[in-house]
Amino acid sequence: MPPASADLATTWAFLEEGVDHIMTKFLTGVSYSKYMSLYTVIYNYCTSSHMHGATDSRGAVGARNRTGATLMGSDLYNNLIQYFVTHTKGLKERSDALHDEALLRYYAREWDRYTIGASYVNRSFSFLNRHWIQRERDEGRKGVYPVYILALVLWKSNFFLPLQSQHGKLTGAIIRLIDIQRNGETIDQGLVKKVVNSLVTLGLDKTDINSPSLDVYKEHLELFLLEATEKYYQQESQAFLAERSVSDYLKKAEERLREEEERVDRYLNTETREQLINKCEHVLIRQRLQFIWESFQNLLDSDEYVQRMYALLSRIPEGLGLLRERFEEHVKMAGLKAVSRLVEEGSEGANNLDPKEYVDALLEVHRKASETVTHYFKLEAGFVAGLHTACRQFVNRNVATGMSTTKSPELLAEYTDMLLRKNNKMAEEEDLESAFNGVIILFKYIEDKDVFQTFYATKLSKRLIHGVSASDESEACMISKLKEACGFEYTNKLQRIFTDITLSKDLTVQFREQMQQNRDHMEINFSVMVLGTNFWPLNAPNSDFIIPAEILHTYGRFSKFYRTKYLNRKLTWLWNYSQNELRTNYLNQKYILITSSYQMAVLLQYNNQDTLSLKELVMATAISKDILVQVLSPLVKANILVNDETDQYNLNPNFKTKKIRINLNQPMKHDVKAETSKVLEDRKYVIQATIVRIMKARKTMKIQPLIEEVILQISQRFAPKIPDIKKAIHSLLEKQYIERVEGTMDEFAYVA
Repeated sequence: MPPASADLATTWAFLEEGVDHIMTKFLTGVSYSKYMSLYTVIYNYCTSSHMHGATDSRGAVGARNRTGATLMGSDLYNNLIQYFVTHTKGLKERSDALHDEALLRYYAREWDRYTIGASYVNRSFSFLNRHWIQRERDEGRKGVYPVYILALVLWKSNFFLPLQSQHGKLTGAIIRLIDIQRNGETIDQGLVKKVVNSLVTLGLDKTDINSPSLDVYKEHLELFLLEATEKYYQQESQAFLAERSVSDYLKKAEERLREEEERVDRYLNTETREQLINKCEHVLIRQRLQFIWESFQNLLDSDEYVQRMYALLSRIPEGLGLLRERFEEHVKMAGLKAVSRLVEEGSEGANNLDPKEYVDALLEVHRKASETVTHYFKLEAGFVAGLHTACRQFVNRNVATGMSTTKSPELLAEYTDMLLRKNNKMAEEEDLESAFNGVIILFKYIEDKDVFQTFYATKLSKRLIHGVSASDESEACMISKLKEACGFEYTNKLQRIFTDITLSKDLTVQFREQMQQNRDHMEINFSVMVLGTNFWPLNAPNSDFIIPAEILHTYGRFSKFYRTKYLNRKLTWLWNYSQNELRTNYLNQKYILITSSYQMAVLLQYNNQDTLSLKELVMATAISKDILVQVLSPLVKANILVNDETDQYNLNPNFKTKKIRINLNQPMKHDVKAETSKVLEDRKYVIQATIVRIMKARKTMKIQPLIEEVILQISQRFAPKIPDIKKAIHSLLEKQYIERVEGTMDEFAYVA
């Protein structure tokens, strides 16, 4: 070890030998005493007050005003620079004959040796770092670096950059090795990772040398890697699609994207992930969108490929747009085809479809499409909206409905009626709750919910009147679901129907009690339902009816009882909905015949004679001929009456059947058109009431916003037509509920 007073040449000769040993022969070991002697020599030289005749590399001018310690630090720093320059240039020269993986191995090996050595040299020169170098940087000389950073800077300028200047020799070797791996061969990923990390380490933020910088990595590797990746996958995807199917391509693209994700994790910098994956998505997906979209229809039957297609296309913003449209069209066509098959297979065509088969067909299409949206499209909002749009279209407009908007609501109401009747086989075989949920699914897609409400209320009324409802619990459950789907107002009348049934039971009990108090014994068992006109969708008989003498007394007593109890109410007897039980006395076997009041009136005529003509029955009952023919039909069909001659009906004395109770009260043919007409008429008042309500709140409105608001408020019940809204506005103008704002033609004001 040189003395403390040794000159620069002697001092540097000792230090150079130690530095070179660390940099080139570190693996052979460096003794602690040797290591400490290097530190001591540097300390002694830098703290020496002698100039030793040395000159600063920046020249004599200006150096005279600097201290000796400052000049000594400068001398050592400049000599260290020269050593690193010579060393790194030598490394560069030895790499000239190497290429590809051999070059990478050499580079990685020398990098390890160099950076480890530089870190120990940095420690040996720690006094220089803390004092001279730090002072220089504090004074604004940012070109002076701590020893370790200096070693990296000189590696970059004398080894890396000259190597890269040969057509990107180093990073080109990395990219070629990555392509080899993409081709399915095994590579040394640790080697690639080591070289890549060296590029990251070489990044230098000149404003803050302690902050990491990716400028070298991005400029010399990432940029070229992205270009090479795009070129590689363009060639591969084009060749692959020329030979293989789109389904195979989807699988291949999914694998490639996963490989690139793993590549970043294994040896690339994480900052590259987004750009690399975006580049792959652009080439593998965006540039092949048309091929993928065109195959969507064929792949829909394959769950695996639908899921894979969605996963790939959801990676790019525009990827799902056309896919959503294709899916919506697919669901719509599936629904239309399901109904078409049903109509073609049925013997009676579209006019007499089985409600259960119709509903089941629609629900099956919805179930499959809903499962696809849930499991494979992850309930993505666009696909959910497409599902609802498609279902709304095929539920309301299909080959069974034709141009009518009332067919689907009618069939759905009939199906619901089947579910809620006694002895319903579906209720025994299937979960009734699940069946109700299915009804609600289709109900939400029905555009004309007021039509469904009308048919549902009519059938509910008949179930309750004839006592064929499965249970009050089931009825309440269904109404609750409708209320949840459409609001309280929609089910208000339905709930009032049940209230009337309860009140009627109490009224029957009160009537019987009064008869007992008056000691007026009724010859027949009698119960009554008093139904509110505003809530029950029942029509009074449109023909006369002669009340049979057998029930006339009871009829009179109840009418008197009701008038006494409710002075301002009027009873309208609905004989067309009433039900009776008759007992046969003319046969050896006693039978109970369950009949309508009209059938009862007919059969009671045979207490006096066995043969009656149609004309005689019309005169005896006052029932119109058309209705009477319908009344007689079940009696003839059951063989109670014999119709061997035209318009001649004979009582069958040989009637016989295994059943003791015989239900003859078959529902008469109802007029669907009349019910539909009533719905359309009611709509006029709904639209008018809505307009008045809106105008009362807004005071003044122009016609277009008014129409839009009316549609918004009514669309939950039915789809109003703009001409109907305009007619309603005109009607309200005539009725002076609203008026035109003076000086305008398209603005209206509410008239208080």
